[in-house]
Amino acid sequence: MFKKILLALDLGDPASYNRVLPVAQDLAERHNSELHVLSVVPSYTMPIVGSFFPDDFEVKAVMAAKQTLAKVLSNEARPSLMVKGHVVNGSIYEEIIKGADTLGCDLIIMEAHRPEFKDFLLGPNAARVVRHAKQSVFVVRHN
Repeated sequence: MFKKILLALDLGDPASYNRVLPVAQDLAERHNSELHVLSVVPSYTMPIVGSFFPDDFEVKAVMAAKQTLAKVLSNEARPSLMVKGHVVNGSIYEEIIKGADTLGCDLIIMEAHRPEFKDFLLGPNAARVVRHAKQSVFVVRHN
């Protein structure tokens, strides 16, 4: 049913690897799907915010994220699966949707982070992806 699955993985929350990566791998195995694991390094689009960081901060952050993702996948990816890692820089929900579209994915899997009351049931990025993605979105909850 699903040929390509995109897993949005938060590299800033190592505990999430144990919660959401097994779910994505189970679905990929069940559907004999490619699994694309995407991590987004947020950009600092407001000049006032960006001015507090060195000029090459985002480049270094993306390089560090690529190394972290490669390590996570080498330790956690099941050998029976075709798993590809991707790291991008930008708005989290926009990059998840763009990545799914660009890679031709037909399912997005992401974790719902601990919501605050103002977010109602989903975190803001998960809610935006659910609302705007063309693909089906599987949101993994945790306690």
